[in-house]
Amino acid sequence: MKKLIATLSLSALFLGAFAQENTRTVGGSGPMISLDKEVHDYGTIDQGANGTCEFKVTNTGDQPLIITNCQGSCGCTVPKCDTAPVPPGATTIITVKYDTNRVGPINKSVTITSNATNAPTKVVRIQGEVKGAENPAPTSPVKTASPMAPSTH
Repeated sequence: MKKLIATLSLSALFLGAFAQENTRTVGGSGPMISLDKEVHDYGTIDQGANGTCEFKVTNTGDQPLIITNCQGSCGCTVPKCDTAPVPPGATTIITVKYDTNRVGPINKSVTITSNATNAPTKVVRIQGEVKGAENPAPTSPVKTASPMAPSTH
């Protein structure tokens, strides 16, 4: 009988804790971050082309969303984010500038830190490839007089 009571008591505690946790997340209370995309694909772009892209951030929660930091994975990826509170239902834009003077594949990330209850740290990525400028056609070598050539003076 004692085992039955102990088992029922533990079950009640577990179910009570689970129900309490469920009501916290289902209610959607607090700021929540939602992005229009997780990855921006530049495709193939030319060296020196415009390397700017945007990520649209929406606060789908019921309290102001505050983005505290946006950090690129390297110095060639520079994000710009507004730290003003984003009201519930409102949007803000995170602009990312990639240095397209670097030829080769693009595979970088930006970490967004905020007070969002669903994802306090969110990582978005940029990808693609920067194609180098075409090499100009080779020119014929300049002919110079040979040091051994006889002088015409």
